[in-house]
Amino acid sequence: MLDIRFLRENPDLVKENIKKKFQDRKLPMVDEAIALDQKRRDIQAEADQLRADKNKISKEIGKFMAQGDKAAAEEAKQKVAAFSKRLAELEEEAPKVEEELRKIMLVIPNIIDDSVPIGKDDSENVEVEKFGDPVVPDFEIPYHTDIMERLAGIDLDAARKVAGNGFYYLIGDIARLHSAVISYARDFMINKGFTYCVPPFMIRSDVVTGVMSFDEMESMMYKIEGEDLYLIGTSEHSMIGRFIDSMIDETALPLTLTSYSPCFRKEKGAHGIEERGVYRIHQFEKQEMIVVCKPEDSMDWFHKMYSYTVELFRSLDIPVRTLECCSGDLADLKVKSIDVEAWSPRQKKYFEVGSCSNLGDAQARRLKIRVKGDDGKKYLAHTLNNTVVAPPRMLIAFLENNLNEDGSVRIPEALRSYMGGASVITPKQ
Repeated sequence: MLDIRFLRENPDLVKENIKKKFQDRKLPMVDEAIALDQKRRDIQAEADQLRADKNKISKEIGKFMAQGDKAAAEEAKQKVAAFSKRLAELEEEAPKVEEELRKIMLVIPNIIDDSVPIGKDDSENVEVEKFGDPVVPDFEIPYHTDIMERLAGIDLDAARKVAGNGFYYLIGDIARLHSAVISYARDFMINKGFTYCVPPFMIRSDVVTGVMSFDEMESMMYKIEGEDLYLIGTSEHSMIGRFIDSMIDETALPLTLTSYSPCFRKEKGAHGIEERGVYRIHQFEKQEMIVVCKPEDSMDWFHKMYSYTVELFRSLDIPVRTLECCSGDLADLKVKSIDVEAWSPRQKKYFEVGSCSNLGDAQARRLKIRVKGDDGKKYLAHTLNNTVVAPPRMLIAFLENNLNEDGSVRIPEALRSYMGGASVITPKQ
């Protein structure tokens, strides 16, 4: 969410930013917000003047009474009553104007970084760099669930009976591999100096609106019926929410955290839920990284964070590339975002396995996450988040890139201690 003062002073810049994001329908909102802001300030000014006049005249009533001037005293009382009536009207109107302004400000997109490429949608995202040599083996790579089934590692049919499409049972070596990847990612981030956390898996509505845009909320979040609680779509939501309405001492920054959680998503939209796959599903687990830092440090942390994901995937012998999200593909709160994509030998292309985002002070403004500097000045923190790994999607890349011709799957050295020392997983059928 933008600072209303910034919008008031830079309306053309805000409108240009909206155009860059190809959201022209929101252009009138800038003028609406400015008008509401002016109305709010006019109400405040009038109310302040009425209170001052009311206090002044109220003091005169006693003086008139002492002088025996009942007519003047009565006239003063009538003025005070009129002032009180008008004040009551203004006090009733003010929160309505404030709420209307807030609703508009919540949907006006954040100002994107100058380095973000301009494009309408994800088809215009820009490749930044490749890491590792993408290989297509001489033998055929089966569909990922076929690989898992040959390893007796997945049961989609039973999950469909129990919960419907978008769910799965992971079994045996595949279930262990899933947990091994999460544990390895946890330790990998701890070794990078991040503090490990397990957050709440449900959050209140004020945190939801603080961490994400309304479009994301509608397409992602599951609400708990009858309660002010939502299942998290990623642990970033509750991790950033931890600092709601807080004042952080500048000496404590940066806060570098890595968190584990299950994630729950509606996955509404044209892409839909896969019936026989685990790429797009309603439930999965993820290791995340979150940074809260000073504004001047956020871009440095942005580049560090996605480089950690690249490093982790390369340690598991998975070729990856980084892809910069264009303006039209950025969620409204984001300043800049880079996806990490893994190589799929079966599809002969890369697919998304993680996303790194710099949100500037947008979440901090909504959630009132402030920093107190050494000089006593207060300012809003910057927040960032990035996927470390998110199996089972990550398992697709792992299985395809480590599959042997006989159907067995090689376990890279970095992961073997988490798999009981095993160097290979062999087919069960």
